[in-house]
Amino acid sequence: MAVCKQYCFSLVFMTFLYVTCTLAANAQYNVESYGAKPDGKTDSTKAFMAAWTAACASTSPATINVPSGRFLLGSAITFGGQTCKSKAIRVSGVSIVGGTLDAKGAALWSCKSSSKSCPDGAGTLAFYNSNNVVIDGLSSQNSQKFHIRIESCHNAKLQGVKVSAAGNSPNTDGIHVQSSTGVTILNSHIGTGDDCISIGPGNSNLWIENIACGPGHGISIGSLGWKEQEAGVQNVTVKTATFTGTQNGLRIKTWARPSNGFVKNVVFQHAVMSNVKHPIIIDQNYCPNNQNCPHQGSGVKISNIKYKDIHGTSATQVAMTFECSKTQPCRGITLDDVNLTYKNHPAQASCSNAGGTSSGSVTPASCL
Repeated sequence: MAVCKQYCFSLVFMTFLYVTCTLAANAQYNVESYGAKPDGKTDSTKAFMAAWTAACASTSPATINVPSGRFLLGSAITFGGQTCKSKAIRVSGVSIVGGTLDAKGAALWSCKSSSKSCPDGAGTLAFYNSNNVVIDGLSSQNSQKFHIRIESCHNAKLQGVKVSAAGNSPNTDGIHVQSSTGVTILNSHIGTGDDCISIGPGNSNLWIENIACGPGHGISIGSLGWKEQEAGVQNVTVKTATFTGTQNGLRIKTWARPSNGFVKNVVFQHAVMSNVKHPIIIDQNYCPNNQNCPHQGSGVKISNIKYKDIHGTSATQVAMTFECSKTQPCRGITLDDVNLTYKNHPAQASCSNAGGTSSGSVTPASCL
């Protein structure tokens, strides 16, 4: 573990926890030694913080061990690096290996669905300003909000992750990535009430492969373009993904607002759709309730987006939708070997302000 003097690393565990957290090697700090009880009843928040404080005081790499059991954390925990003794800059080499995080979010979802005055809730696990992060074999279930958030990080690898929440759970994105570079997400199964994977502003060099999504809102770049000055998204590969009963498959979504943002150099390859409402969609007219969109036109520039080997079934007649900005039309969309059907018949495509080419067999017929 190496941390900087500024705030670098936020790790939030909510409610019941069964996890092994490995921060590196050498010095060992067991949460039970600081009073944590694996009985699922005793609040172990102070014990986890005490173990972090001890590890943070180490001048060499350290490991916090969470043995098998169910640990109750009665409140959100933020692990910060302001006072850590390591001389290295920024958090580096932090790993979460195995275990299950259960945030017991159903009661909050129910409250929000009934339009009552409800608490905002919290995400389950978040990393900020961290390098060389590894999340391996972790399960996250019933998050109150986002399950896993990677923000302002460099070189993060998530593999074998399992995310589960009810299909109607609000704002429970599985994995959200923002303002980060070099993030890899592999071999993961995500079922939730919002995006399985959401890609926010300021991301580059993302590799996403072998993902099973459903239920959920698909793999989404966006929403982007809320701010007029906003970092873009570039060099993203989504490869070998299955979508089952999801609202969307492969989606790019931007606000219908002025912005200098962009999306470019994206490859969607080897995807299978099963009864997906919008298998392929670019929506640059996002503006809920037609509010906060003064010119009804997105400034986000979308270019060089490739769809290759996308097969399966659509739950609606229009399987490909390219609704691009009237002020910044999409450029360089390419379709190669696409076959999407609706009720055993060819589906349809819808285009607006979208330019590009198609090659190989493309069904529905391209409207670019």
